[in-house]
Amino acid sequence: MEYLFIGLAVGAIVAYFVFARFNGSSRKEKVDTQSVVLMEKIRSVCKFITVEGDFSEIFYYENVKDKWINLLLGKKKALVLIDAKAHIGFDLTKVKMEADTDNRTIILTNFPQPELLTIETDFKYYDKKEGWANPFTATDLTNINKEAKKHIVDKIPESGLFNEASNQALETIQLMEKLVETINWKLDYTALKVDGGPAKLDPQK
Repeated sequence: MEYLFIGLAVGAIVAYFVFARFNGSSRKEKVDTQSVVLMEKIRSVCKFITVEGDFSEIFYYENVKDKWINLLLGKKKALVLIDAKAHIGFDLTKVKMEADTDNRTIILTNFPQPELLTIETDFKYYDKKEGWANPFTATDLTNINKEAKKHIVDKIPESGLFNEASNQALETIQLMEKLVETINWKLDYTALKVDGGPAKLDPQK
């Protein structure tokens, strides 16, 4: 009878340690999965717009490349009114994070500079003049639109929109912090490093 109790006691102790080890491993795996899912959620936001600016510009176009054709067939020129809306913000896929699962902390090590995410443009043509045998072609109009869009993109850095977006970087990080706190984790951004220079959107896209 005594051996039976000893056997039961030993069995209970062994079972406890096996259960504790399994449970701890399961909890660790759950925490690891939780941190990965959380970081992917932040990155899945992708492009986060914080500032938008409206532009209205007049763009003058004149075909000066084909000098001899212009002399023989006449010049092509036009005034283009450009209405544009630029969206400035952060590409969150460039955010660099590490997970400290022991302390349930997401460590933010890199946050990108603001960049031009999208630009919407509308073109209206005024005073469009064609040569007597040198009309505007579809290719001409496409090239004019590209040049007009580039004209707006080149104006954006001096508009102050990038600086305004930079001032809102902390607000963006605080939004990320709130997201992290929803699953009882913390966001640590004391080691934050910032990329250099605002990036531009390719006007050809």
